[in-house]
Amino acid sequence: MSPQLKHEGPAARGNPPASYRDRRFFHGLPALLFAASLVGPAMAHHSHNAYELSVWTTMEGTVNQVLLLNPHSWIYLDVTGEQGETTTWALEAANFSAFFAKGVKQEDVRSGDRIRVRVHVLRDGSNGGLLGFVTPLHGDPARGHGIELEWD
Repeated sequence: MSPQLKHEGPAARGNPPASYRDRRFFHGLPALLFAASLVGPAMAHHSHNAYELSVWTTMEGTVNQVLLLNPHSWIYLDVTGEQGETTTWALEAANFSAFFAKGVKQEDVRSGDRIRVRVHVLRDGSNGGLLGFVTPLHGDPARGHGIELEWD
């Protein structure tokens, strides 16, 4: 017959040994590090460093397309230059729920409408910008003609 061993340590009282508790912590550490690594790209994604934020540029044109999306909405605006050439500008706005909360309605701006915008243009000189304000010039008072509203 083999003698019975009597265990007197923490495991005998229902508590796992310290080494087990330490291992449990380290199993969760990779998940914690992964979650922390996502913060940097999220902050960079919402950075406005690509735009010339110290200057507002005003332009008028015809709406080519309106995309009400999340996390960012877009207006593609056809602007006619001094020589008669048309350039399409990609203008980034906030998500639709943000500017709807500021009084913008979905029907205020549609493809084919004339609008005036105030934007922060891209620093690299390409045809894009951060949309700040939109003034519809379509002539329909029910859709906000002549009323400037914030889109960012």
